[in-house]
Amino acid sequence: MYRKILVGYDGSAAGRKAFDTALELAAKHGAELYVLSVARALDIPDDVEAEAVIENSRNYNERLLAELRPLAAGKSVKAHFEVSVGHPAEQIIYDADKHGVDLIVVGGRGRSKFARLLLGSVSKQVTEHADRPVLVVR
Repeated sequence: MYRKILVGYDGSAAGRKAFDTALELAAKHGAELYVLSVARALDIPDDVEAEAVIENSRNYNERLLAELRPLAAGKSVKAHFEVSVGHPAEQIIYDADKHGVDLIVVGGRGRSKFARLLLGSVSKQVTEHADRPVLVVR
């Protein structure tokens, strides 16, 4: 059913549940797995200090993904790991389009409906704007 699956991963418990679910689906369907971690961009990209902060964030996200590589290998899933910089929902949708994935998997943090309404969420934004199926794991 699925050939390519993208999962957004941020190191949170919800992100880990999303990764585990996406990994199981990829193993079950023989699908490729794209694991994306997004370093948030700062408002002042030309500032030297901002560049250092972004680089530190990229390095942090790379370490997060490094922990997942053996798990994918253990399931014999062909996995691709990537760190991008920007807004998480935008980057997830961009990567889904870039790789032509069949399914996007994201973690839901379990906020109340009122908190989601006020604060928004990456999962909400992805489900509203993606043009393909999105699985929100709680």
